[in-house]
Amino acid sequence: MQRYIMPAYERLVTADEFARIPNDDFHYELVEGRVVRMSPPGMRHGVLATQIASLLHQHATTYRLGVVMTSAGVMLAADPDTVREPDIAFLRRDQIPATGVPDGFWPGAPDLAVEIESPGDRRSETHTKIDDYLARGVRMVWVVDPKWKTVTRHLPQAPPVTFGVDDILDGGDVVPGFTCPVQLLFD
Repeated sequence: MQRYIMPAYERLVTADEFARIPNDDFHYELVEGRVVRMSPPGMRHGVLATQIASLLHQHATTYRLGVVMTSAGVMLAADPDTVREPDIAFLRRDQIPATGVPDGFWPGAPDLAVEIESPGDRRSETHTKIDDYLARGVRMVWVVDPKWKTVTRHLPQAPPVTFGVDDILDGGDVVPGFTCPVQLLFD
């Protein structure tokens, strides 16, 4: 996935200004006030995101745990503003206000963020994003690698753990009761 970062001499953008960027064929994130443009993900990425989101949604709905979002902006920091767009995110039910899921960016960290690697992604950018998520309150990050058919789980203050196609992925205490053979994600 190719990225374009605004030149450093341009002024920082707020989350409100970022929300008004015209819709085009790119995805964007706002990182410390700078707009980062990303190419749209490919077909395999989309199929994989749908599969994982579907499995998480079914579990979360069945057990009334919370909501699953795809490609939704989450505002992780303010002044300068950071709005990330995980491929999939899970938010516990007790975090959602009585009025329901708000319009606009979610004001805070999701409990789970899932990032699916694309062929053009750089490892350094993925690691920066993982570190950003964990530092700003995301309780668990899954990085899905379609090429190697693995899922690497990142938790705060713990070494990453990689699960292969013969392993069972679980949601731990972040998505209680969720288990899934890794192979099922890639079928």
